Amino acid sequence: MSEELGKTVLVVDDEADVRKYLSQALEDAGFNVVTATDGDEALQVVKKNPPDIISLDLVMPKKSGARFHRELSKNNQWSKIPVLIVTGHARDDLGKADLRDLTISGPGIYLEKPVKPHNYIAAIKKLLGMEINGTEATLAREVELQNELKNLIDDADATTLEALKAIINKKI
Repeated sequence: MSEELGKTVLVVDDEADVRKYLSQALEDAGFNVVTATDGDEALQVVKKNPPDIISLDLVMPKKSGARFHRELSKNNQWSKIPVLIVTGHARDDLGKADLRDLTISGPGIYLEKPVKPHNYIAAIKKLLGMEINGTEATLAREVELQNELKNLIDDADATTLEALKAIINKKI
């Protein structure tokens, strides 16, 4: 394990294996980790001891990530907690609308499952305003660019998509 960073991350995900995977990546990087299985449980954690940052799944039983985020936003103290959306539903009907709302009005940054540990840690550090090395900065920028491009592609017409495909195939 690396040195203790003194920052606590709340990992909210209804899938036990995902919580364990993300928690392990964070612990290996030196973060303290607390977990919750849904928005209701996460709200209780935040009430007791607000974390430094929240890693939030969108689609969960009881209280979704979007509903939880809306509740956070209503509290002056909690609304300042950075949130990283980590979802497997960025492109489907279960999460697409919520993700769109949150990336426009809320956190703005998200990762799609499956998550690469190095990208995840880089995004967490960047959102916390922590010092990041060159590799982490590159990874964090890649995540931001991927998010921006995915959002642009979602709104693009067929002609634009064909042009983008041609550019990417030429690797320019």
